Amino acid sequence: MDENRQSLASSFLSFALAILAILTLRWLLVEPYVIPSGSMIPTLLIHDHILVNKLAYGVRVPFTDRWLLKRDSPKRGEVVVFRFKEPYAPNSSEYFMIKRVIGIGGDKVEYSSDGELIINGEPVPRTALPSPENGDQAPYYPATPADLGGPFDVFRFYEETLDAGSYRVMFMKQSYRWSDRPFIVPDGHLFLMGDSRDNSKDSRAWGSWPEDKLLGRAMFVWLSCEETLPFLPFLCHPLKLRWNRFFHGIE
Repeated sequence: MDENRQSLASSFLSFALAILAILTLRWLLVEPYVIPSGSMIPTLLIHDHILVNKLAYGVRVPFTDRWLLKRDSPKRGEVVVFRFKEPYAPNSSEYFMIKRVIGIGGDKVEYSSDGELIINGEPVPRTALPSPENGDQAPYYPATPADLGGPFDVFRFYEETLDAGSYRVMFMKQSYRWSDRPFIVPDGHLFLMGDSRDNSKDSRAWGSWPEDKLLGRAMFVWLSCEETLPFLPFLCHPLKLRWNRFFHGIE
């Protein structure tokens, strides 16, 4: 009987330590996240499974927004995951969201009617890219119409360059947009936008967002699929995998 109790206690301890190690890994180092919408197309596609670097900006006190150790601040151009709650719906639940950092505390951000970004009075450098149908967009992932959510001739593409490097953005050719008045980003906040500029609810709609709500910086896609299983929508369909996106870095 004593041996059985010892064996049971040992098994329980091993299980508890394994769970603790997994939770510690997710709290401290990395956390998985699944892209639920198309707001970051063409950089991130629906059903991309990514890993988020939770050490990028520091270590938090578990289950709080307080920093235990602050390492760094987000740079313009980085793709970040953060906890979001609708600012005009105080009773709504909090959920995770992913966007690109466009402005940091103190920046003046403007957005013209043709989609050009202007930060602190300087236009963000951008270069027109050929349609994937007519030319090569290397080194960027060769997206298909299914990935983009429509035929190639509906969209136009640009390469923008900010502090963290260059990345690709997408616009709807026939979409109407208007010039936003200059927005001054408060200290400790971020101005965040999706890379699918005409299909993203972001800081243009709800303003800047507190830096303390950041979960971490997006690192790479480790799994991707065109469809999920009908009866288990959180799992990728094994016959619909995007093999060439596995371990795809996030610019």
